Amino acid sequence: MRLFDRTSKGYVPTVAGAELVSLAESVEAEVLAAEARVLGRDAALKGQLRVSTLDFLVEGHFEVFSSFAERFPGIELTVCSRTTPVSLRSREADVVLRMSESPAPHLFGRRLRQVRFVPCASRALVERVGPDAPLSAYPWLSDDPRAPHASSDKWLEALVPGARVVMRFDSYSMIRAAVRAGLGAHLLWCGEVRLDPDLVELPTPIPQPSPSLWVLTLAELRTASRVRAFLDHAWEHLGER
Repeated sequence: MRLFDRTSKGYVPTVAGAELVSLAESVEAEVLAAEARVLGRDAALKGQLRVSTLDFLVEGHFEVFSSFAERFPGIELTVCSRTTPVSLRSREADVVLRMSESPAPHLFGRRLRQVRFVPCASRALVERVGPDAPLSAYPWLSDDPRAPHASSDKWLEALVPGARVVMRFDSYSMIRAAVRAGLGAHLLWCGEVRLDPDLVELPTPIPQPSPSLWVLTLAELRTASRVRAFLDHAWEHLGER
């Protein structure tokens, strides 16, 4: 039985192939759910733990991860950062640190704090444009509109109507590097200014975005000892007091 057809755009499943894909995905979901339930009863503070987070959170809060590794030497911690969302259901990660206002109902976790973003530019760019220049005088950087969770255009429209966007990127880390290189201004995490003396926060009368940071896992994994340990550790170090 033919399962795939070759087309000018690559292989596509036939009707029979699509049925098998659907069945395979159903079987995979059952296996992963069973694995999660078993892991949820794991009481040992050892083994592997995979945490997905955002690159600027790692750079700004290395002590969270280093202190966890020292505190729980039996847990092999893997920290990954990617621009596309990870699937906890598919076990691409055990825990995620994510910005959201409404996490999916099948996830379990805690809201840690708000993450404030501010308009920033390199000190060299500020000197070139002029310390007293309005925000509209700056060249601006923005997201690739096809990138996951692209939101810069909406922020810019409220902050600087008609902003002159000179370049777009599909990742925060590249935008941050471009800001540091003086290519343009952008909204960066407020901690960036504290970490980098070559960055300047640009004054604005408009309140800037402050999305919530959450630490999340699957509900089935919340009782697994090493998952629970990281949830509590993240709250101790990143939770708003």
